[in-house]
Order: sequence, then C-alpha cells, then structure tokens
Amino acid sequence: MSRRALKAVLVDLSGTLHIEDAAVPGAQDALARLRRAPVSVKFVTNTTKECKRYLLERLQKLNFDIEERELFTSLTAARNLLEQRKVRPLLLVEDSALEDFAGIETADPNAVVIGLAPDHFDYQTLNKAFRLILGGAPLIAIHKARYYKRTDGLALGPGPFVTGLEYATDCQAAVVGKPEKTFFLEALRDLNCFPEEAIMIGDDARDDIGGAQKTGMLGILVKTGKYRAGDEGKIDPQPYLTCENFPQAVDHILQNLISQEVI
Repeated sequence: MSRRALKAVLVDLSGTLHIEDAAVPGAQDALARLRRAPVSVKFVTNTTKECKRYLLERLQKLNFDIEERELFTSLTAARNLLEQRKVRPLLLVEDSALEDFAGIETADPNAVVIGLAPDHFDYQTLNKAFRLILGGAPLIAIHKARYYKRTDGLALGPGPFVTGLEYATDCQAAVVGKPEKTFFLEALRDLNCFPEEAIMIGDDARDDIGGAQKTGMLGILVKTGKYRAGDEGKIDPQPYLTCENFPQAVDHILQNLISQEVI
C-alpha cells in the first residue's frame, strides 16, 4: 500500500539515544545527520523518573542537540489529563518528576497517578492508593511498561504495580503514555503531521513500535536498551524494520524514505 512522503520522525529517548548517563555510540552524530534532512524531529518518551527540565539537562550533557519544545513526555500527557478532569492526585512518581506537576492541587487526593517510582513503591503507599481506588478514585497510569534498561541491567517498570492495583481493586487504569494512540496523535499534532507521514524509532516493541503502528505510523525497532532477542515477533504487525541501533535506523531513513513514496 502506498504511503505519503515522510515528514516527521518520532524518536524514543531512554534505550534508544541513551541508557541513563551514557549515550548510545554514534547517536549524537546520527541525530545531527537526521536534522539536516527535510523532516521534523520530535522526541517522545515514557520516562517518569525526572521532570522535563532534568531530562533535557541530562541529554544536553550527553551532547545531544535537543530543545525543550521538541520533548513530548508522558508526564506532560498525564498533567493535561489531570487538568481536564479537575482531580486532586496522589502522585506516585519520583520526587525528581514532581516539578512537571507544579500547581496541581494534591491535598485530600481523589485520584491516583502512578509512574515509575521505586522510592515510593512500598506497602504503606501502595495500600493508600488501593484504598483510594476502592473508594472510587480513578487510577491513572502514566504508562504500563513492564521493564526498562539501566546500566546494571533490566529493572521493573511501573506496569507490574499498575496491574497489581487493577487486580486488587477490580478496575481498569486509564493509560496516558505510549502505546496509547492519543499520545502519538498529540505528539504529531504539534508537527501538523498525519500518522501516515511519520515514523517511530524505539527500543520497546510493544509500547514504541506496536503503539505507533496501530496509530498508522511506520516503526523501526532498535536492538539497544530494553530490546531482547525475538521482541520483533511479539507484535502484529511486526516492525517495519529492525536495526542494530539508532545510527543504523537513521541511515535507512536517509537512504530509503526521504522525499519519496514509501511502499
């Protein structure tokens, strides 16, 4: 099936461009080459460990040429939903992420928001969330990633804790980050771009690639970060392409997808 010419590239961050405080080899140069092409670039991330400002500082220290306006995070999407619903959340996020919720009323909470919060995933806090949900508070998951990649290996993401609360309370969480269609559409809206004109590069087969392709985009899976052998076969349809790393993905885009129809 014929597709529109490529206009935008969405790029995941953790596991794709960097792993904690180490850049994927060659990623900075690859990003510079991609920026010279006639496409828009936006960085979309489920990272909830830190606010947008801290994340940008981390990326700039790694010599990535990225501006704050180019970042679209699941924290932003979660804040937007809280403002729309006019609720007071119990925020289960790391302290370093709280800045992105500045101004949101949290006293006497009537909603539960859960992201990646290792320092707060203790019995007392989770039980407080459990009781609020039983009392009718909505459960909002910033995302439901099963795990993510740290320098010391894979680590549990927020997904298992969200699922545990869903099971205990017999409720279904509202998910705002990847792989939700609304997340990708909101990121593309800022670029005035249709899904058929965009491609996603990421290390998570389900959340990055599966979500993007269900939205109508193409998806390139990279074998860095959380990638494990065989991940490409865990989604249907499978990724448009699987590459070793971000530089290889950029090479393919520049050589095959720029200023021409994608078949």
